[in-house]
Amino acid sequence: MAQHSSTCSCAEDVARSFARHAEHNEDMVLYQTSLMSGLIDGVYEGDVTIKELLEHGDFGLGTFNQLDGELIAFDSNVHHLKEDGSAHVARPEQKTPFACMTFFKPTIERDLDEPMTNKDVEALVNELVGSDNLFCAVRIDGDFEYVRTRTVPRQEPPYKPMLQAIAQQPMFEFDDRTGIMVGFRSPEYVQGMNVAGYHIHFITDDRDGGGHVVEYRLKRGRLQMGIISKMFVDLPRTQAFKKAHLTPEDLDKAIKEAEG
Repeated sequence: MAQHSSTCSCAEDVARSFARHAEHNEDMVLYQTSLMSGLIDGVYEGDVTIKELLEHGDFGLGTFNQLDGELIAFDSNVHHLKEDGSAHVARPEQKTPFACMTFFKPTIERDLDEPMTNKDVEALVNELVGSDNLFCAVRIDGDFEYVRTRTVPRQEPPYKPMLQAIAQQPMFEFDDRTGIMVGFRSPEYVQGMNVAGYHIHFITDDRDGGGHVVEYRLKRGRLQMGIISKMFVDLPRTQAFKKAHLTPEDLDKAIKEAEG
């Protein structure tokens, strides 16, 4: 009997240890609704609401139906960055045609104590990740000398392809502001499905503005990163998506022009 009790206790200890390990080492999963190639072809209507999006993550980015500005999410809060450069809390019933979300669990953190450009930060992230084949979620809280952004303008049907829709997109510059950058570094092999390379959105600490990041210079800040090992893609069931041309010959060039 004593031996049986000891074995039971050992098994329980192993189970508890495994549960603690799983709790602190759970894989980060990237949830994505639709494809970037769908946006490029003009698929600007989706059925996933902001409320539903938050069931799949507390951190991410994307856009809103009708290509109405930029979406930024962190700490389970979602903001709508509009074409006039302003920022507003997103409503739960708003919908998105394309977004990427994850539950952010940073495993790498660094204080950035010296001025750095976006290229400097990207090089550091690449070094810390150690592989071009992995997804990475990136958050920077910092003081910025400047941040240059752009925001896609709301479209009306019949929808034009994205490169035509953003031909006159507004640009903004935020000087000497504190804020948060949220985004992902994605491998080259997902170009078209997602955006290869860096895709980053910005919002000011006072939540009055932001947009899709074009370039920046950081004075000082805090970098947090999490490696993503799983990806789930939720494809739309709309007629527009079913009829979209998702593999054009110039897809790579189009995405670089649209998101660069």
